[in-house]
Amino acid sequence: MKNRTAENPEAPGKQTAAPAVSVVIPAYNEKEGIATVVTNIQHVMDLTNRPYEIIVVDDGSGDGTAERARGAGVRVISHPYNIGNGAAVKTGIRSARGDILVILDGDGQHDPADITRLLEKVGPYDMVVGARTSDSETSLHRSLANRVYNGLATYVCRRKIEDLTSGFRAVKARIARGFVYLLPNTFSYPTTITLAVVRSGYSLAYVPIRSRKRSGKSKIKLLRDGVRFFLIIVKIATLFSPMRIFIPVSAAMFLTGFVWGLVKIVAYGGRYGPTSAMLMTMAVVIFMVGLVSEQVAQLRFDRSEDRTPATPEE
Repeated sequence: MKNRTAENPEAPGKQTAAPAVSVVIPAYNEKEGIATVVTNIQHVMDLTNRPYEIIVVDDGSGDGTAERARGAGVRVISHPYNIGNGAAVKTGIRSARGDILVILDGDGQHDPADITRLLEKVGPYDMVVGARTSDSETSLHRSLANRVYNGLATYVCRRKIEDLTSGFRAVKARIARGFVYLLPNTFSYPTTITLAVVRSGYSLAYVPIRSRKRSGKSKIKLLRDGVRFFLIIVKIATLFSPMRIFIPVSAAMFLTGFVWGLVKIVAYGGRYGPTSAMLMTMAVVIFMVGLVSEQVAQLRFDRSEDRTPATPEE
């Protein structure tokens, strides 16, 4: 017996059971592979014995992606133009009816068979992320960049982050909806929701997965997107844990000013000098800005708690 819900739950005269799981697939110009991805997901979900729905969010594709997805028999939501991968995910989160959301890319790099492994951990954990292993079919420069991002996120979160940028994850719907207003419209949405979950005290687990080479041409450019993504990581770090960024910068400036002043006095027999005084003063200012930023971050998370609907204990 199959547990798919109707393609259009809003259609008049149709009575459908609420799905337990909503699979959200953001897609942009994925005409060649989207039907195969959807079919494979349907096969896996049919074996889980859970009612489910599949939502393909077409982010303004111009190649017929939406038509191919509809032909596979799933619900399709289309953006009128290309807004961004994160925007497609947010549309899916807002439209999903399931208690658990599974989010994966529409380019074929994620194995739908791994969905079952992620779902097994949801319950004890609030979010489960598919962490790409070393034998995944990813390019060398992307693997090295991910290591840098994971290291920075581990420092910010004070817990090991195994794959910060993975787009394959399962999360409780009420938690995802509570953070949807924070998510950017770009490819950095996995970074934001990961840091938000950890910073808010929700539980996070990782399941090792093997990522395959995507079908079609990659939409990420090495130099342009690499620099932009690094800046986004730093911005998000200051957004969620400001003192983890401001304290090292403040300490470095204070020590630089202090040591330079001593060198001028001891080695050159001069005065302490305005440069040293300026650096030490700026260090204090940066520290105080960090304190204010920490309070603002806390208020933001208090707001997200207010947005998260209360539910009975699970």
